[in-house]
Amino acid sequence: MQLDRATGWFSGVSHCPSPNCNARPDGEAISLLVIHNISLPPACFGTGKVQQFFQNRLDPDEHPYFATINQLTVSAHLFVERDGAVTQFVSLLERAWHAGVSRFGEREGCNDFSIGIELEGTDELPYTDAQYTALAQLTQQIRSAWPVIDLGRICGHSDIAPQRKTDPGPAFDWPRYRAELQRNEDKA
Repeated sequence: MQLDRATGWFSGVSHCPSPNCNARPDGEAISLLVIHNISLPPACFGTGKVQQFFQNRLDPDEHPYFATINQLTVSAHLFVERDGAVTQFVSLLERAWHAGVSRFGEREGCNDFSIGIELEGTDELPYTDAQYTALAQLTQQIRSAWPVIDLGRICGHSDIAPQRKTDPGPAFDWPRYRAELQRNEDKA
């Protein structure tokens, strides 16, 4: 996979454009990476329902949980499945609707200045080796394009919306992820 900095789209990944995005505010620089998790239905993997959800095509009658989220219009820039497959929904240059009401440091509205990556998973189930590998590769290219995103500007959804969100949860191995990023940088 390779990031085209001019368009904000990765090549070598699936593209599934979401309508749930818009332009970033004028002059707003990308300076934050937010890690999330999602699975639809909850704790079910490889269903294709995340893609439908981010495209507003989820059938609310298909599962009781879907009826509770069907009215939401959300998206992320990228989604990493359990096998490491990556789907991109929104150009990194645009604002995806992943963070909601949020704050990083003194700044509110993290969607304005962040990139959101969803991992297929739950707070409690371990993430896969393939997911850590893909996430580190994506992160390396994002950080190359936006060097201001140092390790201190990579956080979980729970860090920017602690009263509302818990993801990526205790199952996410932050030391492993950071070590993999360091290994990738050492190779570069």
